[in-house]
Amino acid sequence: MRKKLSRLAGLNRDNAPHLFDCFLNVVRETFYSRLSGGLARWWGIDIGRNCRFYGMPIFRRLPGSKILIGGNCEFRSGQWSNLVGLNRPCMISTLTRTARIAIGDDCGFSGTVIGSATSVTLGVRVMCGANVTITDTNWHAIDWRDRLAGKGAETAPVVIGDDVWLGMNSVVLKGVRIGRGTVVGAGSIVSRSLPAGVVAAGQPAVVIRELAPSEPLESALQSVAS
Repeated sequence: MRKKLSRLAGLNRDNAPHLFDCFLNVVRETFYSRLSGGLARWWGIDIGRNCRFYGMPIFRRLPGSKILIGGNCEFRSGQWSNLVGLNRPCMISTLTRTARIAIGDDCGFSGTVIGSATSVTLGVRVMCGANVTITDTNWHAIDWRDRLAGKGAETAPVVIGDDVWLGMNSVVLKGVRIGRGTVVGAGSIVSRSLPAGVVAAGQPAVVIRELAPSEPLESALQSVAS
């Protein structure tokens, strides 16, 4: 009887670990999505419908500031949720009472940190590889004398256009604008603005080439890796 049930379900010793892991991930996603959605609302975050959470994110919103998250976004915070290797949960925070974070629909994040003291805006379908950091501030004054004098950090708004892909471990710094459809290679530091429709990489990131309008994303990523 047990063998018959196994054949009907297509279950065998080879695929059993994978199928069990798939089932476990569905359970985890359901649990963390409900818990994280409630956590977002507790922090006064405006969050859209059908957002999915894999592991617990960290939210921090100062009173008076705004965090807006569009619908159908995905947040991967558990190490088990992305096998490329996450070293932290997703962390979304405002650092001043006038800060604003706006995230468009259908965005994806894996261990992504977004910290804003002024304004960080992401368009729709922005994809962030593992451990990406996006910030509009230095977080503290650079000169030690300014820190002793109690001066604040330099800040400047960040704007990331629709359909941008940020490769894993890349960093986007203050004052940067990234145009629509641009691909940023893994490990890049984006300290200067990038135009739309290009492949960029490096520290600091520079334009490597233009991205053909019909070029698939996989081809662009491969060109960065090579």
